[in-house]
Amino acid sequence: MKDLLRTADLSRADVELLLSTAADFAKDPLGAHTALAHRTVAIYMTKPSTRTRLASETAIAHLGGSPIFIRGDDLQLGRGETIADTAKIISQFASALIIRTFAQSDVDELGRFASIPVINALTDEDHPTQLLADWLTIRETFGEDISGRKFAYLGDGNNMSHAWLIMGAIMGAHVVVATPEGKWAPDAAIVAQANEIASGSGGRIEVIHDPEIAAKDASVLYTDVWMSMGDPESERVEKTKALAPFAVDSRLMNMSASDSIFMHCLPAHRGEEVSAEVIDGPRSVIWREALHRRTTIQALLYHLVKGEIKGTV
Repeated sequence: MKDLLRTADLSRADVELLLSTAADFAKDPLGAHTALAHRTVAIYMTKPSTRTRLASETAIAHLGGSPIFIRGDDLQLGRGETIADTAKIISQFASALIIRTFAQSDVDELGRFASIPVINALTDEDHPTQLLADWLTIRETFGEDISGRKFAYLGDGNNMSHAWLIMGAIMGAHVVVATPEGKWAPDAAIVAQANEIASGSGGRIEVIHDPEIAAKDASVLYTDVWMSMGDPESERVEKTKALAPFAVDSRLMNMSASDSIFMHCLPAHRGEEVSAEVIDGPRSVIWREALHRRTTIQALLYHLVKGEIKGTV
C-alpha cells in the first residue's frame, strides 16, 4: 500500500505493526535516525494545527529527514494549478506528503497522482493518524486483550466518530458511538462499512442516541469539540443545544468502568464537550495520547516509505 488515505485502508496486521513500531519509538525516539537521512517530507495544511504539525515535524526530524511545511496559500493551487500537477511536482522533491485539509476527495486525488506516500492527517471525513495514537494509548493502559471492554465515543458524529467506528471494527472491539439523531449522527455509509469490517473481525458496532447507555461500564469515554473547523457558525446555537446531553462530565465518568480513562483528540473546550474536572482529572490520558501523534506518525513514515504496509486489498 503506497498511501494512508483512510482508516479503512489499514488491515489488522498493519495496525499491529504500526503500534509495535510506535511503541519502540516512544522508548527510543532516535532508534531509526537515519531512515530519512538526506530526504525531505512535505507537510501541507489548509487547516490550522498544533499537534499534527508538531508531531509531524518532530517525527520527520527523529527519522533524520527534513520537514517542509506548506500552508494552504503557499502553493499555486490557489491560482488554479491542478491537484494532479501539484502531486507530481511534490513527488519530485519529497519522499512523502502529509496533508491536513477539508475535502477527502482532495486527499484521494493527491494519492492517485503522487508517486510518493500520501498520509491523511485529517479531513472532514476521517482522521486515521489520530486513531493510531488513540489505540497505542489504549494498549499502554489496558494491554492487548480488550475482550469484554466497551469503548464509547460521545458527541458530534464527525470525522472522529467515523474513524473510531472503522478502527474499532478493524481491531475487533466493541465500539459505541452516541450522538444526537439526525444531521449530527455519523454518516450511514461509514456505519455500514464499519459493520461490514466488524463482521469479519469479531467486533461489535453500535450507534445510539443515549449518552448514559453509552457510558455505562465503558473502558473509554471519548469526545471531540462540538464545532469543527468549517462548521457553519449559523448552526452553533442549535448544535450546542443538541449536543449538550452528550457532554462528558463526572456523572458520566462515574457510570463508566472502574478503570476507565477519558480521551480527547484536542483542542478541547472545557465547559462544553467535557468538564474541567474530567479532562484535568486523574483518569484523563490526553497528554500521553497527544504525544503518540508523534510516535505513530513516525511509525507510519518509517513503514510506508519502505513499502511495508500491506493494506486491505
